[in-house]
Amino acid sequence: MKYVISGGTGFLGRHIAQRLRSGGHAVDVWGREPRFDLLNGAAGIAHLAGEPVAQRWNEGVKRRIRQSRVQGTRSLVGAISQMPVKPSVLVSASAIGIYGDRGDEILTENSRPGQGFLADLCQAWEAEADRAREFGVRVMKLRIGFVLGDGGALATMVPAFKAFVGGRLGSGKQWMPWIHVDDIAELFAHALGNDISGVWNATSPNPVTNAVFTRELASTLHRPALFPVPPFALKLAFGELAQHMLDSARVVPEAALLAGFRFRYPDLREALKQTMALKQTV
Repeated sequence: MKYVISGGTGFLGRHIAQRLRSGGHAVDVWGREPRFDLLNGAAGIAHLAGEPVAQRWNEGVKRRIRQSRVQGTRSLVGAISQMPVKPSVLVSASAIGIYGDRGDEILTENSRPGQGFLADLCQAWEAEADRAREFGVRVMKLRIGFVLGDGGALATMVPAFKAFVGGRLGSGKQWMPWIHVDDIAELFAHALGNDISGVWNATSPNPVTNAVFTRELASTLHRPALFPVPPFALKLAFGELAQHMLDSARVVPEAALLAGFRFRYPDLREALKQTMALKQTV
């Protein structure tokens, strides 16, 4: 099969491409600039492209984040609509931000959306992806949590912990859904290759609080976690994004588990050990 990955030059896209190629598939990728010509002959699309969320927010940044995901997905579906032979499946990234700040509530795919910029963004993003169903395309959305791997957001955290200045964010009581990059790549491959549609939470079966996450990361790196990051420091560094970094979403992958999907790294400690071991060999 030939698959296309939009946003395929980034951390997650590279892992998905590697997983698909290891399964004998041909893979074409594009980065931020769409290459709709690559869609010809594609059996399916993994749609990841979008402006990075992890940056200091202002109105201009928020506009770019929304436009890249909502308008970008709209343009992709528009291109699909014009194809004489359409791909059979669109697997679109989404995010756990759709649930907003929900405290200790256990959140499944059937939970209602939350409130706030990220929740509104994810709803609009998913709605644009769903439009592909009008053209006979199977649509699957994966709501992605914090991804662990040899890159991505974790890479920005590790130096602080190695320098003995890492710690929890705020109180640390907020739930922090995570997933190993190998598992998210396998979920995309599974969604592309099997007759499933709708939405799955792309998170580990075992979410943890931020305090537990930082303690396990520090332990893996043989460092203490001594210095909590106060909310005002987050606000200075990330602007409005800081509030979302303190949001609590106890997300579980109920749909994937009911379908029999087996996570390679369901346990945080083992996932972190594998990630850190890999970082030492590259």
